[in-house]
Amino acid sequence: MEIPSTSTQVYDPNQLVSFTLPLPLPRVATAAPPGPPPPPPAAAAAAAAAATHSCLPPLGLALAHADPPAMEDGPGLSRPAALASCFSMALLYVATLYAPTVVLRLPPPASFKSFMIRRFACAAVSSLVSVAATALVLPIRRLEVRDLLAVYGIRGDHVWQAVVLPLSLTSLMYAGSLALKLLLWVDSWKEHQNCVGCFSFEYIYNSVQFLFRWILSRSSNIMAWRNFVVAPLTEELVFRACMISILLCGGFEKYSILILGPILFSLAHLNHFMEIYMKQNRQLIKASMIIGLQLGYTVVFGSYASFLFIRTGHLLAPLVAHIFCNFMGLPVLFSRGKGIATVAFVAGMMGFLWLLFPMTRPDFYNDRTKNCRCWHTYCSWI
Repeated sequence: MEIPSTSTQVYDPNQLVSFTLPLPLPRVATAAPPGPPPPPPAAAAAAAAAATHSCLPPLGLALAHADPPAMEDGPGLSRPAALASCFSMALLYVATLYAPTVVLRLPPPASFKSFMIRRFACAAVSSLVSVAATALVLPIRRLEVRDLLAVYGIRGDHVWQAVVLPLSLTSLMYAGSLALKLLLWVDSWKEHQNCVGCFSFEYIYNSVQFLFRWILSRSSNIMAWRNFVVAPLTEELVFRACMISILLCGGFEKYSILILGPILFSLAHLNHFMEIYMKQNRQLIKASMIIGLQLGYTVVFGSYASFLFIRTGHLLAPLVAHIFCNFMGLPVLFSRGKGIATVAFVAGMMGFLWLLFPMTRPDFYNDRTKNCRCWHTYCSWI
């Protein structure tokens, strides 16, 4: 005999997870034993409302967990406190860079390399302070290392998805740049062909040698360490891992975070204005145009990096995108005499917009969502 179901299936509107809510079992009519008189109607209605509230939590919160939530019960941060915390982190990140000479009164560095190494140390210190401050600000209850690292998106699972999928998605924006580089390489290869229809092994050998020399030169270049290691790692840790966690716990909507976080990220780059102003021979208008372009680019990229972090829950996702964008620079929109670069750029952007949500589905990067509609279960904190 088929037993009737005593539960109903509720699906997430984003089709990320589904969960089951219990239905009350049917009552069997039996003779009531003698006992106290029934409660008055008002008391019975209050008891029924309390029972319903305890059985059916609102869908905005996480339902029953296999493990207790990592955050304390009750309200999370207030919005003003969350904004103040994020603004303080952005200010700390910039101010720490000038602390050795302004606050500590250290002598100026003897060389550009020592100057950059000093800045690397300052960025590392400010990042560690922001990580510690985030752990103190958030209402964290479980102190296991794995749970603490997961708050910042530092995880050991789904690593290849967090690297390959965001990197492939980001490369679509640079389809024009990649097509132009490929055309230049083909033209160079044709010039070194020994004969029609055969490969030039000498050219291939020289290309491999050039690649190794380039890698060795980059590994010893202090600016390469800044652009591809220190800046991406510290900026993603502070402006994505720390700030997004605080803003989500403060009750901000995800689309609001895609605006607030990048604004703070771009304002942290205003310290470059004086450097650009001096390089442009104190031409205020020209320096303002350059810094304005940089701020606009950082806002756009910051929104994209925040989107990747919120969707995947992996710090590796925005990190590899940041490194790749620093390596490629601004996308090539068109090239004189190379119309294929423009076609490739348009096709790549169309593919990027088409695959933006499918390639960042949270269930690609997470096995367990703890019956929550978001990977991070932040909705159970507030």
